[in-house]
Amino acid sequence: MDWTEIIVEINTRDLDTAENIAQMTVPYGIYIEDYSMLEEEVLEIARIDLIDEELLKQDRTKGKIHIYISPEDNPNEAIAFLRERLEAEKIEYNILSDSCDVEGCLENWKKYFNPMNIGEKLLIRPVWRDDYDPQGRIVLNLDPGLAFGTGTHETTRLCLEALEKFTFKGARMLDVGCGSGILSVAALLLGAGSATGIDIDELAVKSSIQNAQLNNVSERYTGIHGNLAEKASGTYDIITANIVADAIIMLSGDIEKFMDENTVYIMSGIIDTRLDDVLPALPASLEVFAQYEEKGWICLAARKKKES
Repeated sequence: MDWTEIIVEINTRDLDTAENIAQMTVPYGIYIEDYSMLEEEVLEIARIDLIDEELLKQDRTKGKIHIYISPEDNPNEAIAFLRERLEAEKIEYNILSDSCDVEGCLENWKKYFNPMNIGEKLLIRPVWRDDYDPQGRIVLNLDPGLAFGTGTHETTRLCLEALEKFTFKGARMLDVGCGSGILSVAALLLGAGSATGIDIDELAVKSSIQNAQLNNVSERYTGIHGNLAEKASGTYDIITANIVADAIIMLSGDIEKFMDENTVYIMSGIIDTRLDDVLPALPASLEVFAQYEEKGWICLAARKKKES
């Protein structure tokens, strides 16, 4: 099956910001062309000063971000997302698209997904990597498949670090937009008694169930395909929503019904330029008591206000 390749051409000075935005469109990695420091990097890495002539002809002022969209996904949604975020950042861009067979690209990406430490307690280990030393950390075995959530993106990392702070033994956890299930599995490994992951993407739910099985926590995990308001019930001690600002705003009308008086609601996937849109949309009964930030991405922790 053919995948869609989206190419975003931008000025090299904007590459870091644009890369963070592009990472939110797909869960399986992106490819970046940046020739701005070609000679220096080749000399440093390869210790040679002989460079292919075609590479030397590349425009040093422009960079390209290659994004691959699976046949199951709508590339127009990804393009709309990119345009909105890039324009919010006032980044000049040009977007092209084409079709390609990306199976080889996905396999190449796996080579660069290394075991990584998260926070003070966790180590994320891709299931195809055996060369790691846990050094006393809790190992989370992960096969993301085609679902968002590897721990490599700032939004997921911020959520995992927040979960370390607020997960307690026996806690009931709800993961809205569960993706690969990385947050649910992490909470269970950190001591939560149960976790429920919900996602509108059926493939994501299947991936989350598989990752719960990989980590021997499937008996305490429930994966649900569907809409939060229609499919979930009950209240929880911890709720996570690692999605995008617009989806968090949409959730605001329903989230309270799943919260007890001490529930911690962790929201991530908020680019800093959208923070002023998210905060006023939260229910008046909630207060944000913690805010974490990395490379322009923001994670919030909120709970119900105490009655005076």
